[in-house]
Amino acid sequence: MLLGMELGLATFADLSAGITPQQRMTDLIEEAVLADQLGLDVFAIGEHHREDFLISSPAVALGAIAVKTERIRLSSAVTVLSSDDPVRVFQQFAEVDLLSGGRAEIMAGRGSFIESFPLFGYDLDDYDELYAEKLDLLLKLRDATHVTWSGKHRAPLQDAGVWPRPVQEKLPIWVAVGGSPASVARAGTLGLPLTIAIIGGQPEQFVPLVELYRRAGAAAGHDPASLPIAINTHAFVGRTSAEADAAFAPSYLTMMNRIGRERGWPPSGRAHYDALRSPRGAVAAGSPEQVAEKILMEHELFGHQRYVGQMSVGAVAHADVLRSMELFGTEVAPVVRAEIARREATTVSA
Repeated sequence: MLLGMELGLATFADLSAGITPQQRMTDLIEEAVLADQLGLDVFAIGEHHREDFLISSPAVALGAIAVKTERIRLSSAVTVLSSDDPVRVFQQFAEVDLLSGGRAEIMAGRGSFIESFPLFGYDLDDYDELYAEKLDLLLKLRDATHVTWSGKHRAPLQDAGVWPRPVQEKLPIWVAVGGSPASVARAGTLGLPLTIAIIGGQPEQFVPLVELYRRAGAAAGHDPASLPIAINTHAFVGRTSAEADAAFAPSYLTMMNRIGRERGWPPSGRAHYDALRSPRGAVAAGSPEQVAEKILMEHELFGHQRYVGQMSVGAVAHADVLRSMELFGTEVAPVVRAEIARREATTVSA
């Protein structure tokens, strides 16, 4: 059985008016260094190909962060594998692993944003097939230096050597999902760690996905207790709930409504935000006590081994994000870790 709870942060490095891309990159590295100094377990950067997000290549930014940090694990959040070349993805993250001394991870997803598909010449009609095929190749590259492989959407490989190799014997590859049962079942069947992004509704609605993951893993011969699960939500910590809401809610709602207009979602207002940050909602925003309670409530639902919060959402001020991170690392993390340890000790003794 996997024990403990890893706590980390994720960011899409949102760009806002008045902040240049160069400044945002500087801010991003400052966030990662602080996360390392706070003793958090993972820092993850998401890939986008839009003007409102900074990072198109997580591995490049993670490589810069690798040489400025000492302990924290460094992951994509996510790598849009469907529109990328698995060989290049593996090589890039192997280099991050070398730069970091063995701290790199890949969080591979199909992509909830579709801009990369036409940009790199892929047909959205092949959305699911591309992901399945490229994940298969990425795993083969992870497991062997020389690979023979053929598929429909990429030139075949015949005993091809792929270098450099990472420090870690097996570079960790997580499957990232937003709610697709097929992707969840695939992760379980392959025995891969699963990250579930919960950005709306109530976390309890995702319990069936976790159950599906564990059933699929068991059916494929994997011990369900050995399959890691991560939960990723929007999060923000203030000294009080009012302070957290003042810093976070306006930017959060602006960002969600901007994307919602593109996707045909109904407009979100303060009442919707308040519902999401309520004790059973998806957003972990509030005082340190409230955020710790939300994470622990989710642990009761999922029994997961990693929680990752996304704080720099939309135009949240960089100084406010740093303060939220400090509260998360110094006040939320100790409470969560102590309670998880207590729960696990009680389970073992029982």
